[in-house]
Amino acid sequence: MATQTAAARRAEARRKYNAYVAECPTRQLLDTISDKWVSLTIAALAASPRRYGELGRAIAGVTQKMLTQTLRALERDGLVARTVTADVPVQVEYRLTPLGASLLPLMEALTDWAESHMDEVLQARREHATAAEAAAADALA
Repeated sequence: MATQTAAARRAEARRKYNAYVAECPTRQLLDTISDKWVSLTIAALAASPRRYGELGRAIAGVTQKMLTQTLRALERDGLVARTVTADVPVQVEYRLTPLGASLLPLMEALTDWAESHMDEVLQARREHATAAEAAAADALA
């Protein structure tokens, strides 16, 4: 069997996975990692492993149901590891796997972008609302 260069492996992966096809596993993974609870959970686990309760307190607004679903999805995809200790009471700790940690630079870049451009986005929202109000007023006149 012939070996492939890294470029050839990437080209093959691009043919194999296409996020623009609804059934593609890549699309499904993008759906998962673009969820707000996923990004917040990954960020909360960036510094160190945490227990379930600690994560719930760190992520404002997350319900127990959503946190449980999020952690299960991240564990399924190999982004988070779950460790159960046999203490009394039983303790469960979650940590990023190396694969999950590889998402951190992307998440940080998105956060930096959002913080750097928030004023522009808010201005665009105001302009859009003003234009929509004007169009509605014209339609009533």
